[in-house]
Amino acid sequence: MTQLSSTAARQPLAEGAPVPTFAVISGTHVQQALSGREKQIVELVEATYRLHGAGDSVNPPSYFLRFPDRPSARIIALPASVGGSVHVDGMKWISSFPDNVRAGLPRASAVLILNDPRTGYPFACLESSIISATRTAASAALAADWLSRDRSRPTRIGFFGTGLIARYIHTFLAGTDWTFDTIGVHDLSAESTTGFCGYLRQAGTTAEIVVHDSAEDLIRSSDLVVFATIAGEPHISSPAWFDHNPLVLHISLRDLSPEVLLASANFVDDVEHCLKAGTSPHLVEQCTGNRDFLNGTLNDVMLGRAAPPPDRPVIFSPFGLGVLDLAVGKYVYDEAAVAGNLRLIDDFFHDLRRFG
Repeated sequence: MTQLSSTAARQPLAEGAPVPTFAVISGTHVQQALSGREKQIVELVEATYRLHGAGDSVNPPSYFLRFPDRPSARIIALPASVGGSVHVDGMKWISSFPDNVRAGLPRASAVLILNDPRTGYPFACLESSIISATRTAASAALAADWLSRDRSRPTRIGFFGTGLIARYIHTFLAGTDWTFDTIGVHDLSAESTTGFCGYLRQAGTTAEIVVHDSAEDLIRSSDLVVFATIAGEPHISSPAWFDHNPLVLHISLRDLSPEVLLASANFVDDVEHCLKAGTSPHLVEQCTGNRDFLNGTLNDVMLGRAAPPPDRPVIFSPFGLGVLDLAVGKYVYDEAAVAGNLRLIDDFFHDLRRFG
């Protein structure tokens, strides 16, 4: 294995065809490429949403690998292609094994493969749990900004679920100049709650940190609510808890009952993706037989084609698009190349001569 500089990444053949290379980027170098770049990544995610909305992407349905003997576990494939200045194909392969938590391991692990759109050859494999969390948090911060522009900017945030995704979302909100008077915290795990509160203090927040024993108290006391749980089915069913019309980042997608969504304004990242796989929006469609409850996509809001009303709860339910992983992954690749942190796997492609 050798280090690969940005100039050595693509040495052409004599005939002009690129020599396929394959690099591995570790989680350490992924973190180095992304740390402190919250504003740049949010801008990148916004640009990618716009490319996707304009049709300059391919983002087929995610594919779920499930196991009869391990019903709580799954591995998801997110193939995608994105154009524009990103111009890359690839796939994220991400697992969710909730039992890992009891063993002291994170629930999710992932890799991202980047493919050269000219040849189809894969040219990089990146540790992707950080990339996945980053694009999720950047999307959440972007939505919080756009969906609150015609409303009072939230000053009281509540986190329902206090794992890695909640931590990344707070980091991205703080990194894009959000400040809060209070930060509410609620989790079924006391250990997770304690750990998240410790992170908040280490992050230097000046907000008052309030731990809520009940979900209702957290929601009623927050004007920005972040759901970042591992819920497989709705567990919040009272629209009355949202009578104060908060902005809700429904990141975990399956927390809210159809009754809550039907009493709210609803925005998604992609309609076809969100109305699948038993998500809360999918359940609403099944109950009503239509999609009239949807107000639009985040891209519609950015283009001025839809606007969140000030007199209803506003819920953003993002399925999570593979094109975002590709955009952030290509950003990491380019940054790692400039820093000389691409690790080339020598002779990864063994036979490159068509006729031997």
